[in-house]
Amino acid sequence: MPEQSRYRQAFFDLWSRVYDAPPVQWAIYRPVHGAVLEELRALQARRVLDVGCGTGILTARIGSDIGGLVCGCDLSRGMLEQATHRRFGPWVQADASSLPVRSGSVDAVVSTEAFHWFADHDVALREFHRALVPGGRMLVAFVNPSSQGPARAARAWSSMAGQSAYWPTRREMRARVEAAGFRVCTQRRVIRIFGVAFPTVLTVAERLER
Repeated sequence: MPEQSRYRQAFFDLWSRVYDAPPVQWAIYRPVHGAVLEELRALQARRVLDVGCGTGILTARIGSDIGGLVCGCDLSRGMLEQATHRRFGPWVQADASSLPVRSGSVDAVVSTEAFHWFADHDVALREFHRALVPGGRMLVAFVNPSSQGPARAARAWSSMAGQSAYWPTRREMRARVEAAGFRVCTQRRVIRIFGVAFPTVLTVAERLER
C-alpha cells in the first residue's frame, strides 16, 4: 500500500472512534444520507455499492429502507470493524481506485462525504463507470466549493494538516463525471450545518455506453 494511503487509513481508523457520535452524524452526514436515500428510492436500485462507507450507517439504511443487496467498502479497517456490528453487509476493505466488484455488476454506486479523500478522482470515476450496469446511476455527495479559490485553499490547508484532500467546484465535478462516461442527471445542494460556507452538492449521473 502506498505510504499516503497508509497514513490516510490510520487517520480514519482514529476518526472511526467518534464517527457514530450523534452530534457528528446530525451535523455532517445525516442530511446527505437522506438526500441519497431519496434518490435511490426513486431509482429502485437493487444492487448498491457504498464506496467510502465509513462505519456503515448509510449502507445499513439502504439495506433496511430499500432492500436488495448492498455492499459497503472502505479503506479504513477501523471503520469496517464498527460496520461489522450492523445487520447489513458485506463489508470489504478496498480503495476507490480498485473496487471489489465485477464489471457491470451493480445498479448504483454511492459515495457520501468521501470523494475528496480519494487519491485520484478520475480513476475513481472510471471505476464507478466500470462497476455499473449500462444505465446505472452514480450518486456522489460532498463539498463542492463555489469557486477555484476556496478549492485551492482547502487543499492547501488539508495538506498542511497532513491529509491532502481536494474538493472540486460543482462545474469541475460535472466536467470530470462527463469525461468518465456519464450523463449528469442533476446536481443539487444538500442543506446542512456549515452548508453556507462549505456547500455539499449531490451529483447524480447515469452510466453511458462507451
